[in-house]
Amino acid sequence: MNTSQLSVSREATRRRILLTLKKYSYLIAMIPLALPPLLLAAGHATGLVNLFSWGVPVVVFGIIPILDMLLGKDGLNPDEEADVPRMNSEFFYRVITLGWVAGFGILLVWSMLELASGTFNAVGGLGWIVSIGIVGGLGINVAHELIHKDAKLETRAGGLLLSLVCYGGFKVEHLRGHHVHVSTPEDASSSRYNQSLYEFLPQAYVRNFLNAWKLEAQRLERKGLKALSWRNELVWWYSISALALTAFAIAFGWLGAAFFLGQSFIAFTLLEIVNYLEHYGLHRRKLDNGRYERTTPEHSWNSNYFLTNVFLFHLQRHSDHHAYAKRRYQVLRHHEIAPQLPAGYAAMIVVAMFPSLWKRIMNPRVEAYYRGEEHQLAS
Repeated sequence: MNTSQLSVSREATRRRILLTLKKYSYLIAMIPLALPPLLLAAGHATGLVNLFSWGVPVVVFGIIPILDMLLGKDGLNPDEEADVPRMNSEFFYRVITLGWVAGFGILLVWSMLELASGTFNAVGGLGWIVSIGIVGGLGINVAHELIHKDAKLETRAGGLLLSLVCYGGFKVEHLRGHHVHVSTPEDASSSRYNQSLYEFLPQAYVRNFLNAWKLEAQRLERKGLKALSWRNELVWWYSISALALTAFAIAFGWLGAAFFLGQSFIAFTLLEIVNYLEHYGLHRRKLDNGRYERTTPEHSWNSNYFLTNVFLFHLQRHSDHHAYAKRRYQVLRHHEIAPQLPAGYAAMIVVAMFPSLWKRIMNPRVEAYYRGEEHQLAS
């Protein structure tokens, strides 16, 4: 073996070792399911239960951004021939996402039992609902991974998880709406240049809900079926949400209904905040024929910080996801040409809540992207 071949062999071995280490790092994504019981135990141990009930947002939006900066970035990409086929076939990666669905169902019931037991005062109870809602929002990210796959077990598990946070329409609108119209004015999930988060959110809630029903009605119409029928998948997903709400209300009264709806609202709001930052100000250019240019890695904001990437199943490699929507999370690639956020999603979510700060940080980056064709900023 000559020097060149030896160097290539060593690099392949090094990459494989790093990919193996990263493989087991995805277990970090299971931490949100363990956070509420761990924080509750800490609260009981210190006598500060009502303070620790607010612990999940502190960990997710306070501690994780700090660790992101300390641990740094991850630009490792798997080799398309040597690594991707093997990684796609490994059941380990699917066990994590499917296990997440079961884990969240258990967490939801356990959390309600704790709330109903009188563990918290009013402020602590509110913090508990917010904390569980944030975990549910992270669960929507898991559902996002699952609904993009072909296997019925995965797509149905994703739909079930979405139903547990009252956002079943995401399964339809995201696949048939967002991925078709991303980074155009037709997409309810793509925020425009200079649009604040608080302008974006009401629009996203309403347009995504209505568009899901519209898209499903069109699908059924093409098959000669009525929109309101058992063949409408939204009827199934929202029926599951209604059954869960009814079960919580019967078992725990008004508190059960408030808990289920409250954690759902926090969960899907977190999703829409992530939507806001993923495509902010990035527009697909309109061509002379009236159509929009093909979606490329340049139409999504990426972030390559290691911790939030494994914490979010590589959601931050969003450009590759839009270019190849069925690629599994473990083989998503970093693209140098993709515009990069200055921090991980956890930190940028906090920044987005302060519109003046967000625009001060992000608008110059958008303007730099469209330098020489500033008319694009008004599209």
